[in-house]
Amino acid sequence: MIELINLCRTYRMGSEDVHALNEVTLQIDQGEHIAVVGPSGSGKSTLLNILGCLDRPTSGSYRFSGREVADIGEVELSLLRQRWIGFVFQFFHLLPRLDAVGNVEVPMIFSGVGREERRQRAQRALESVGLKHRFKHRPEELSGGERQRVAIARSVVMSPRLLLADEPTGNLDRHSAEEIMELIERMNAEGLTLIVVTHDPTVAKRAGRIIRLEDGRVAEGGADVRPQI
Repeated sequence: MIELINLCRTYRMGSEDVHALNEVTLQIDQGEHIAVVGPSGSGKSTLLNILGCLDRPTSGSYRFSGREVADIGEVELSLLRQRWIGFVFQFFHLLPRLDAVGNVEVPMIFSGVGREERRQRAQRALESVGLKHRFKHRPEELSGGERQRVAIARSVVMSPRLLLADEPTGNLDRHSAEEIMELIERMNAEGLTLIVVTHDPTVAKRAGRIIRLEDGRVAEGGADVRPQI
């Protein structure tokens, strides 16, 4: 599903070049559960942003489902993010003036889904994460675990193939964190590719493979990928 070959991402900081990612080569298959770990500044967030097509590499190759991402224009890239990739973040990023259903509807609004279908799909997504009783509640009326469930429902309402989770349990107590991991792991068991960035070794150990980054390079858990001819 994902192939990275000698991928680099360099930022200009003053008069110096900072190599956030340096010759990263990875292969991630459809349905895998990957944990990305490493110290702060090792390139985890940069890698996640590139995998989510929120940023582009400076050099190297990123192929998503067989397509070279560098060859995809901005409009089509935006559609790819909307329809194929879901995002879950540590701080939820819910809109405070909308209730749970309204928050889950947001990505469908940008995709042009009709009003009634949006409402039905949002309610089904919330039911799937155990929040049928919280349809009309706004974020301030929900616990941290419930907010993250709303965020997960929003991230999967478009039926993506890839879910990118950046510290999804970092803002939760241990019990809520366990519930959230069990929830997204069930989705992974149904075929969703799951990539989790985490500092929590307990969360990392749940993954099928751990990729460790150090100084922008893959120090552990990588796989060689041969360029397609």
